[in-house]
Amino acid sequence: MSQDIIKSVEASQIKTDLPKVSVGDTVDVHVKIIEGAKERIQVFSGVVIGFTGKGLTRTMTVRRIVANQGVERVFALNSPRIAKIEVTRHGHVRRAKLYYLRERVGKSRRLRDRRRGLGALETQEQTEAPKQPEKKKKEKKAEAETASA
Repeated sequence: MSQDIIKSVEASQIKTDLPKVSVGDTVDVHVKIIEGAKERIQVFSGVVIGFTGKGLTRTMTVRRIVANQGVERVFALNSPRIAKIEVTRHGHVRRAKLYYLRERVGKSRRLRDRRRGLGALETQEQTEAPKQPEKKKKEKKAEAETASA
């Protein structure tokens, strides 16, 4: 009985306007910062290295490099402090947690873009027209050579 009440209260507080974010994506998280009576929005850009929790308690860890120093920040996805999340780049990764990026420096820290990953190759092959057999290609090439001669 009490579990149903808790679930209904949590369901009303879960944000539905969040974009589809996955591990390896480069994101801009717009966070509301309150300083005294003033409120402003600060952007934190970085790579998503992991998710934890589910439902209302779902959090996302974002890592970026500032002055050659790694900075990680954990964001509660359903927090009212998060104004919006923008995905700037989709990274192609094969792990759920990218903690190995903590030891990487320089170019080895970069992730491959999802458009250039294995998934993009499979969809590209499906959309291309079926290739002609080698025999027909050779016949067409021979016809072109005789026509030009």
